[in-house]
Amino acid sequence: MSLDALFLKCLLPELQSSLTEAKIEKINMPARGTVVMTVKGERRQNLLIGGSSGAPRIHFTEAEPERPQEPPMFCMLLRKHLVGARILDISQPATDRVLTVRLAAPGMFGEGEERGLAVELMGRTANLILTDKEGIITDCLYRVGSAEEKRALIPGMRYALPPMQEKLDLLKMTDGEIATAVGGFDGGRELDRCVLAAFLGVSPLIARELCERSYGDTSPAVSLCRERDGLSAICRELSWLRDTVNNGLSAPYLIRGRDGEPMDFAYIPVTQYGSDCEAVKFDSFSKLLDDFYTGRDAAERRRQRARELTKTVKTAAERTERRLEAQRRELADTENRDWLRQCGDIITANLYSMKKGQRELTAEDFYLGGERKIPLDPLKTPQQNAAKYYKDYNRAKSARAHLTERVEAGEGELEYLKSVLEELERAEDERDLGEIRSELTEGGYVRDMSKGKKPKRQPSQPMLFRSSSGLIIRAGRNNAQNDRLTLKDSAKSDLWLHAGKMPGSHVVIACEGREPDERTVNEAAAIAAYYSQGRSSTRVPIDVTPIREIKKPVGARPGMVIYHTYRTLTAEPDEALVERLRIK
Repeated sequence: MSLDALFLKCLLPELQSSLTEAKIEKINMPARGTVVMTVKGERRQNLLIGGSSGAPRIHFTEAEPERPQEPPMFCMLLRKHLVGARILDISQPATDRVLTVRLAAPGMFGEGEERGLAVELMGRTANLILTDKEGIITDCLYRVGSAEEKRALIPGMRYALPPMQEKLDLLKMTDGEIATAVGGFDGGRELDRCVLAAFLGVSPLIARELCERSYGDTSPAVSLCRERDGLSAICRELSWLRDTVNNGLSAPYLIRGRDGEPMDFAYIPVTQYGSDCEAVKFDSFSKLLDDFYTGRDAAERRRQRARELTKTVKTAAERTERRLEAQRRELADTENRDWLRQCGDIITANLYSMKKGQRELTAEDFYLGGERKIPLDPLKTPQQNAAKYYKDYNRAKSARAHLTERVEAGEGELEYLKSVLEELERAEDERDLGEIRSELTEGGYVRDMSKGKKPKRQPSQPMLFRSSSGLIIRAGRNNAQNDRLTLKDSAKSDLWLHAGKMPGSHVVIACEGREPDERTVNEAAAIAAYYSQGRSSTRVPIDVTPIREIKKPVGARPGMVIYHTYRTLTAEPDEALVERLRIK
């Protein structure tokens, strides 16, 4: 990503305009490495400072920060020293990805106490450092090194700016100095790499863009460009870039791919991708960064949490399948239980001719005809051998009943876990994932990490659709919501739909006391097909029945219901139709 020093230079006036003399009201850390400060200047805004190496940045955000139940220690420290503080100024001390903030913080007895906050946004070494008025480090987001090192970031040490790179500061150079620097480029290298290595604050994206504007190639050889015009074109572009940044003529641009997904951002128009990408101009740099990062971070956190839950559920499903396989084998072994009883009967009928110490009895088989050879234990008497066969028969008979129940329960559990996996695939936001996690916690699949009294959460609402004829159609997002929708929130006369013999959403047509038209039923069937395990199929069987026919067995898992009277139709999982009908 292109949050380079020059981009930060372009962003700085926005931050200075809104933050100078603003007061810090709240501080939160919704994720490790991310601090969100609520500041009140002309208006109240949330300032996000991302110190994580994955996305170091600083900008205002419209998203409300999550508030962890137990704030990290660094968050508590910032609250102690900075809540109520007034921001005096914010500056970029050098052409580097560093901002320094001076604050007037309330002291122990109310008088002002100056403090400093250094925001370092350099990739893997990104950090946030709180200092006192003398520049002594109070603490850091990430402590670095030891007291013996030249630049240690630990409490009690004096804060020093990161060492400057051995590059030229383009913003302070004259045209002649730029020409001299470019004239020294190595002819055996690519031009964009030379620009990147020579000048401070220029990102790979901008280096390629300057080359594209100069020679129609993002990475031409220096030797070829020197033969063409003595490198005068790249000198002009570098001078233009310097003037654009220094004179405040830059503008925020978001680069989108053909699929509409954000790819990158810049402070000048980017043309190097041609028709493959689109550069969208924004009103502010903060808005650009907020749109680019907030959506991406939320999606990444959602994917990460979904991956964790998916792994847990898959592990439970695999364990259940192994247990089921073993139980089925045991159940199959009980099929010969009648043979055991017959052996006991035959031994009993031949006790008069048997002696202790026999290893086998060959006698008439009055069950199947002919002769039967029955193994015996030579250490047991004939009566004891008969009793052993009867005992094994009774054990197998009891085991069959017990194993049949356990296999049925295991098959139900496996079906439930598959339905949870299907829910995770179509979870749309954090609330969906939170409800699924709560469901798994209640089921004992996920450890309950919360402490004390749990906050009461408002349950989410089903997905809402309106059919072409105006009837409301609702679809559950998860098993718990499926139960509420089907068993509590729907009328007995409403029509219920579900993908046949596969996990999926419960879909309900609110009939309003009348028979729904066939088009509405078909549209609801398409919704049920789309929000089911059969989404990737072309045709999905859909069971349709009134709500009054739905029953939930005692002790059944969330989302599990039974029904006997129904009709089945087939539907195509039509995404375009589903999106067109969806209200929210």
